[in-house]
Amino acid sequence: MEKAIRNFLSQESAGGILLMAAVILAMIMANSPLSGLYQGFLHTEMQVRVGSLDIDKTLIHWINDGLMALFFMLIGLEVKRELLEGALSSREQASLPTFAAIGGMIFPAAIYLIFNYADPITQVGWAIPAATDIAFALGIMALLGSRVPVALKVFLLALAIIDDLGVVVIIAMFYSTDLSAVSLVVAALAIVILVGLNRKGVTALAPYGVVGLILWIAVLKSGVHATLAGVIIAFCIPLRAKDGSSPSEHLEHSLHPWSTFVILPIFAFANAGVDLSGMSLGDLFSPVPVGIALGLLLGKPLGVLLFSFVAVKLKLAALPEGMGWRHIAPVAVMCGIGFTMSMFISSLAFIGDGEAYGDLARLGILTGSILSAVIGYFWLSKVLPEKGEKS
Repeated sequence: MEKAIRNFLSQESAGGILLMAAVILAMIMANSPLSGLYQGFLHTEMQVRVGSLDIDKTLIHWINDGLMALFFMLIGLEVKRELLEGALSSREQASLPTFAAIGGMIFPAAIYLIFNYADPITQVGWAIPAATDIAFALGIMALLGSRVPVALKVFLLALAIIDDLGVVVIIAMFYSTDLSAVSLVVAALAIVILVGLNRKGVTALAPYGVVGLILWIAVLKSGVHATLAGVIIAFCIPLRAKDGSSPSEHLEHSLHPWSTFVILPIFAFANAGVDLSGMSLGDLFSPVPVGIALGLLLGKPLGVLLFSFVAVKLKLAALPEGMGWRHIAPVAVMCGIGFTMSMFISSLAFIGDGEAYGDLARLGILTGSILSAVIGYFWLSKVLPEKGEKS
């Protein structure tokens, strides 16, 4: 378990650096003479047509609906593994991160709504600061290397996974519109086939891929966000075969480097380019960016700590062995690194009449996430011993 986590985190450290480089590049291009090229590239029309099936989207939508479906598949694979065999496989292990994740979603949303409750257009962004970026948060922690106890890494990993699962539910419930009954029926049939493949003990990944593609297209056309197809496919792939091998883990390990080094940087490059030319200082302190930034920076740690504290006091959960509140507090701050997941929800929330708030939302996400990363890193560095755990 420890070795697997160390390998995972070492890769996330490099991925976090690449992710930040993609953000910087996007900001430079969006605020330079290259802005027209940047925007034109992202809004390039790409069409796939087979008979009456026609998928015609801009490049940024292919990234957000297509590439991110693979990212959500990876999340689904991680959630399934942790639920069945890992850090969430028993009540004792799952209790604290579950309570922490719930608090860490409620408080940021509440803070955002304090600033935006009066505007029905901006209200829909309430879930933006509720998300934790698992890749970025673990990447920042990984910079501290072996100084971070394994128990603390497992706590953050489990919390972030539960948080991401919550985001999946939120997207399905609150960010699905104009539902198509025909497409939903096709999606339901595809799910039945995927479940049937699992029950029959099919371990080859190809059948899941073919049916999964049909599911993705059906969900894309249904009005439910297409990324949810990735999670469904992941949950249907068997964790263990009769010979002891793991199709699910094999796919997870194959997807992980692609997600870390290709999908997330491309997503960041496509979504983090905030054009600051038309913004004033007043825009920076307007309700949307302030609500998001404070939701991430203050709401996340307050929710995580308060719900964790109450759960421990009521003996519903226990702190990880050897860990105290001085260790949990800076990790709670790191949970305010919303970035990828927050950007993703922002792209779903601010469309149509609310599209003008997209750049302001991204500005709030960048502000809150960067401050959470910097404060969380230096705070955790201060409370940890100079020498790490022995392997």
